[in-house]
Amino acid sequence: MKTDIEIARECTLENIQNIADKIGVDKELLIPYGKYMAKLPIEAEIEDNINKSNLILVTSITPTKAGIGKTTVSIGLALGLNKIGKNAIVALREPSLGPCFGMKGGAAGGGYAQVLPMENINLHFTGDFHAITSAHNTISALFDNYIYQNRNQENGIKEILWKRVLDVNDRSLRYLVSGLRGNSNGVPQETGFDITPASEIMAILCLSTDINDLRRRIENILLGYRHDGSMFTVKDLGIAGAITVLLKDAINPNLVQTTENTPAIIHGGPFANIAHGCNSVIATKMAMSYGEYVITEAGFGADLGAEKFFDIKCRKSGLQPKLTVIVVTAQGLKMHGGIPLEEIKQKHIEGIQKGLDNLNKHVENIQSYGQSIVVAFNKYATDDIEEINIVKEYCKNKNIGFAINNAFVEGGEGAISLAKVVVDTIENTPSKKLQFPYGNELSISEKIEAIATKIYEAKSVNFSPLAERKLKQIKGTELDLFPVCIAKTQYSFSSDAHAYGVAKDFDLTINDIVINRGAEFIVAIAGDIMRMPGLPKVPQATKIDLIDGLIEGLS
Repeated sequence: MKTDIEIARECTLENIQNIADKIGVDKELLIPYGKYMAKLPIEAEIEDNINKSNLILVTSITPTKAGIGKTTVSIGLALGLNKIGKNAIVALREPSLGPCFGMKGGAAGGGYAQVLPMENINLHFTGDFHAITSAHNTISALFDNYIYQNRNQENGIKEILWKRVLDVNDRSLRYLVSGLRGNSNGVPQETGFDITPASEIMAILCLSTDINDLRRRIENILLGYRHDGSMFTVKDLGIAGAITVLLKDAINPNLVQTTENTPAIIHGGPFANIAHGCNSVIATKMAMSYGEYVITEAGFGADLGAEKFFDIKCRKSGLQPKLTVIVVTAQGLKMHGGIPLEEIKQKHIEGIQKGLDNLNKHVENIQSYGQSIVVAFNKYATDDIEEINIVKEYCKNKNIGFAINNAFVEGGEGAISLAKVVVDTIENTPSKKLQFPYGNELSISEKIEAIATKIYEAKSVNFSPLAERKLKQIKGTELDLFPVCIAKTQYSFSSDAHAYGVAKDFDLTINDIVINRGAEFIVAIAGDIMRMPGLPKVPQATKIDLIDGLIEGLS
């Protein structure tokens, strides 16, 4: 089969104004970025239409290192729905340059279910990530300058919480000392870099409802503590207006198209293992303003992305999905069924059967939120029909929808059966109000324990001395009312990346607590998860090149 980039190049793109016309967006509202990309201003949102739209979340079982194919399924489902006469829009996150040049490659779908122009989307796109990086690091520079200029003040800064970010996988930047070589170079301090998708600015952009809410949240960012124990925020620096200016264009979602020239809205890109893993609230609501069906995804497995989608994004925005699609692959099930990684492409009936335990736990978790479920079997060329039928029978016994997705090879035609099952489930299953595993009134430690024990099946939660100290700082403040975002490995329910299947009765250790006061959630760092990823031995960058004016190796 042709590579993703070869397929993308063979597609005839329509002018972005034509794409906007298809869903009824006034072309006068478009902010074009060339012929095939545009931004949609917040004013294009139609509040009355949002409640009429059917929002669908796509999540998955615990993924392999190669992933499960959620983005391909999400795009494929949108294509399939349009094939059967529904007005469907897919709303996705923007890819990060870190994984693109690191381990995973691009994140614009695959095969005949892609968003286009894929080269632009996977690289600099409309500059949103650069704007977020610049805004974050401008705060860092201005904060460091404040510390330097006020270093002899009695009630100066005692504890610094704010770091820097870069959209590159670079383990060498995790822990640094800055301000060396004399007084004129600043105040020496321990610092470091997170990757841009972990930036609080990214989370703020994705959770803001408009430009005023964006500014309010920026003002509330906690940068550190003074000697008297009081909080020091961006508002105290007096720079919220300047940072908002840097983000005035980035807050508007991006309109592009699929391989079949259907609309796609792409905006924001927090990772789900180290951040909240969902595209922007504005983008989702924009899609719901114009789409009868809107498909969105949340990163990694349902224990991470879906949990945060419900507990953070939906809790804060009031969004209510009509249905959740759980993506499975034969290879993923076999990995969780104890089959060695080098053998998961081979037929293993027992591996599939044992791997269903992982799927079953995700099904139980999603049902605990009150969601209807459809299982999408993302088909690969090596898959065996007997293996597929085992998953189909499981779904039949559980009374949940099942369909094979073959959009990678067939585009929308390969997702028609999935689209029909999704529509049938939505039309014939009463929608339930979301049920959360914890209430806002619980303490932060109790919220962490609720997720760990109910969603992950941990036996207990242990907090490091550092985490305990930060929890004491939070106790009794408005921060205690925030939801929690647990940062942990994406490869297991536990913090052990190799504990495949369902890791029960384990102890979850929280090593640190990060206060995202502007984003209005608390990040709990579980195990040894890093907010700045490293590069593999052979990075994806070694395969990427510009040959005769064409980008090669980008997948």
